[in-house]
Amino acid sequence: MAEDKNSGFNILSGDSTGGDGSYGVGMINLDNISPVIVDPQEETAYIEMEALHARSKIEKKVRFKPDKEPLVDPNLYWIVWVATQVGNEGPYIYGLGACEVQVSTEEGRRIKPGYKSMPEHVNNMDKSLKGKVIADHMDEKSKKILVKFLEEEHQELWENSRDEVKDALMK
Repeated sequence: MAEDKNSGFNILSGDSTGGDGSYGVGMINLDNISPVIVDPQEETAYIEMEALHARSKIEKKVRFKPDKEPLVDPNLYWIVWVATQVGNEGPYIYGLGACEVQVSTEEGRRIKPGYKSMPEHVNNMDKSLKGKVIADHMDEKSKKILVKFLEEEHQELWENSRDEVKDALMK
């Protein structure tokens, strides 16, 4: 798999409204969030910023529906919304929200059917930005892949992360 040009986490600062209470107040600030795709089939994890706009590699040429029933032998993926902050020790994972995505493996279709819950994605992204950790519904294999990615590719971020984040992924 080709390396993504932007393989680092978003760690930015700044108030897009300049603090003046004008246009943009009440909008989610995505400066400090990065979507990590976990692919248990390929046993890989990677950052893909296109997922912020539902245009990641796994989401292209897929028609998503809110139910899993009609899917034929689907592949499971996770989009994990990882919120970061910078503390005294350096950057750390502040919150995360894992969201399930399934894509049918049936052959011969230009547009494949898939499952994802848009409300879950929006809510888990928002909760991760607020420091919540939502990963208990992830399977153990996917959690291990995510932890390995964080430990090997983003060691400082992982080491500095809150105990709540580590506990949720390693239990």
